[in-house]
Amino acid sequence: MSIESVAWSQLYRQAHAPEDRRGFSRATARRILRFARPHRGPLLGFLVLSVVSALLAVANPVLAGRVVNDIVGHSAPGSVATLAAIIGLVAVLDAGLGVVIRWLSARIGEGLILDLRTAVFDHVQRMPIAFFTRTRTGALVSRLNNDVIGAQRAFSSTLSGVVTNIVTLLLTLVVMIRLSWQITLLALILLPLFMLPARRIGDRVAGIQREAAQLNAAMSTQMTERFSAPGATLVKLFGRPGQESAEFALRAGRVRDIGVRTAMLQTVFVTALTLVSALAVALVYGLGGWYALRGQLDAGAVVALSLLLTRLYSPLTALASARVDVMSALVSFERVFEILDLEPLIQDAPGAKPVPAGPVSVEFDNVSFAYPAADKVSLASLEDVATLDTRGGVEVLHGISLRAEPGQMIALVGSSGAGKSTIAQLVSRLYEVDAGAVRLNGADVRELTAESLRDTVGLVTQDGHLFHTTVRENLLLARPEATEAELWDALERARLHDLVTNMTDGLDTVVGERGYRLSGGERQRLTIARLLLKQPRVVILDEATASLDSTSEAAVQEALAEALAGRTALVIAHRLSTIRNADRILVIEDGRIVESGPHLELLAAEGRYAELYRTQFADEPVTAAA
Repeated sequence: MSIESVAWSQLYRQAHAPEDRRGFSRATARRILRFARPHRGPLLGFLVLSVVSALLAVANPVLAGRVVNDIVGHSAPGSVATLAAIIGLVAVLDAGLGVVIRWLSARIGEGLILDLRTAVFDHVQRMPIAFFTRTRTGALVSRLNNDVIGAQRAFSSTLSGVVTNIVTLLLTLVVMIRLSWQITLLALILLPLFMLPARRIGDRVAGIQREAAQLNAAMSTQMTERFSAPGATLVKLFGRPGQESAEFALRAGRVRDIGVRTAMLQTVFVTALTLVSALAVALVYGLGGWYALRGQLDAGAVVALSLLLTRLYSPLTALASARVDVMSALVSFERVFEILDLEPLIQDAPGAKPVPAGPVSVEFDNVSFAYPAADKVSLASLEDVATLDTRGGVEVLHGISLRAEPGQMIALVGSSGAGKSTIAQLVSRLYEVDAGAVRLNGADVRELTAESLRDTVGLVTQDGHLFHTTVRENLLLARPEATEAELWDALERARLHDLVTNMTDGLDTVVGERGYRLSGGERQRLTIARLLLKQPRVVILDEATASLDSTSEAAVQEALAEALAGRTALVIAHRLSTIRNADRILVIEDGRIVESGPHLELLAAEGRYAELYRTQFADEPVTAAA
């Protein structure tokens, strides 16, 4: 490796070094070794070949010196030819080893990336909904990308680099001392002139690079928010495009200035180190030549020493920054382990069983619930805060008891924030109850498998989410093995058959981010089609028609009639007209059931339900509406 490449590498390490300067953690090291254990065979071969490569790197200067001595000493031509052949063979071996080492490095590195990413991805999927409501998505994705790759470099680059540089340094020092201890000492005395600028300028570059990284992150956040469909709509309706552009230009301009300054610092730094290296070589030639002319040193030794000088400076400089490499890898591993150590609050109990067969009843038995505090479900680094909010544990549901018999429709109504959606989320065990029990067919949901709960309970929310993929893929999410005929049948029952048929690509039409290429009613009907395809035994509708116009609501209501037929249903609705025919209506206020009964009975009671009904139908008497 040349002096220039070492200088650029040193700058890069300094600029991208983590700000976290924690000490070496033995516990983290042990976990890293456990993660590396499946790759120990290729890893051992990788290290052995790296050592052999280091030996070959030192052999070349020595052989070059022998060639010079043979030429100066007028040795037989065969001797020079033999040495030249050996030098060629060493070059071939070194090239071959380089290819094998790179293959092993890629195999180990990519294997670790696969292991770490799948481990984190699988673990995150097991986290409760409370985790996702608090976490910044970008910060979580960064763990799967930047930190995983940073951890991978510990094996594919840092480890081999440290081993190779130590071997190269020791061999070089031994050979140089044997050739001339005086010149070796001179080379070591000049070393601080090579390393001190690296540390000082590297720290300055690191500082401005971190500022650039923060500015780039701010620009990325601004673009992500403004370029999404909802964000772009908000800016056009309420934003100030001129101000948005000025803020973006200000950050981009600062990044430009930092780029120019960084380029100049790097150029000055590399030029200075190259100059120091050239001066060192000149001193070696000068002092070595003086010794050679006095007969105290061979001419070949002078050449060998000048070539070995690079192999002395390069590993010394690299090892000087090895701590930066090790700390970068440790911090990356710790950030990955931080995710893996966050224990999911909701897990299958030992010996969990599937939901009992047959039509399903839903029962809440004196249920109380409080949303978990942030420190139980999240990390400060994922929320971009200094410390997590420890508040929590305030009950939002108090002694809820209800029962929906198989095939019944139970409606939940009440003020916003009363706890209706929370009740719906407890049925599918998106959250865990604090007291009491939620039962399906008499079995506590905490004793049922998560897979059987997913198959049994279907939920349609007010903002039915769709992925940025095709109609087909969004439907198959409910039942991957569904046939083409079953997909079209679900669309027909959801009143979407004609719409999808007229699309250019039919089932393979991409619906856009969150389904924004569809209207609100079409998007909602597609989520209902997905529900129909799933065929759950329990259906939960959480404000499924709240944001629709009358025409769209009528189409969605027809689709919902199909979805609810013969199934146990919990329906949350603000529009009381949609739940008049419910078997029973529960009025929820402040986390408690304050009224219960059928529509006409609740109207006659002149309680909270009648008050809500009068508010929505102010222009007509309650009796007439009934």
